[in-house]
Amino acid sequence: MGQLVAFGPAAGTIHNVHRFYAPALADGGLVELPEDEGQHLTRVLRLGEGDSIAIFDGKGHEALARVASIAPRRVHVQVVEPRASASEPRVAVTLAQALLKSDKMDRVIRDAVMLGVTAVQPFVSRRTDVPMKAVAKGGRHDRWERTVIASVKQCGRAVVPPVHETQEFTTLLESTRGRNRLMFVEPGAHAHVADVSTLEGQRPSDAVVLIGPEGGWDSQELADAAAAGVTLLSFGGRVLRADAAGASVISVLRYVWQDL
Repeated sequence: MGQLVAFGPAAGTIHNVHRFYAPALADGGLVELPEDEGQHLTRVLRLGEGDSIAIFDGKGHEALARVASIAPRRVHVQVVEPRASASEPRVAVTLAQALLKSDKMDRVIRDAVMLGVTAVQPFVSRRTDVPMKAVAKGGRHDRWERTVIASVKQCGRAVVPPVHETQEFTTLLESTRGRNRLMFVEPGAHAHVADVSTLEGQRPSDAVVLIGPEGGWDSQELADAAAAGVTLLSFGGRVLRADAAGASVISVLRYVWQDL
């Protein structure tokens, strides 16, 4: 996990390096890794002083580095040289995903991050089976943030997209007013539903993709969204699972927008 092929700074030879999240990278020189990243480096990967790694700050900067020192709960690395990370998509996509049960939400977030989303916005709709209070009590948001970092490490991005606080659907409609909003619904669920193919030839700078819960959208939610100017779209004649729809839709949109 989180391993990339890179060019060595001295000899120019190719070697494999593990990637670590280091928000203090902007300080340059000697950088301390967050405690959980340091534990992963020492206890899981069994790396030691002098080993080469890559670090990124979550804001788009990345560098090659070497492990400088290891102490209990503290790992410092020495920046060697800057390096390029995976480029960010031209269309900034926010995935607005209705809350899902168990670990389904984790998988949705993981895949969305690898597909280049700018942010994830969880929300609660009328047919959502997970109450909003469960997010606060269960430590889910912290787990989602860890999922984001792990996914960023895996896919080569250097930007860590935020997972916003969970909103009610009505609040989501209001907070995204004026943005390009694409709401995916079941075929025939509303009189004014277009096929995703109608977006061909377009490339917006920003988009909010709304994916409903496992129980589907409520008819009033569809009416409210349409009245608020949200574009209702279907995925052809297929009905996708709520935990598969986000990644499928974003992949198709990237292709339609020629933003792979």
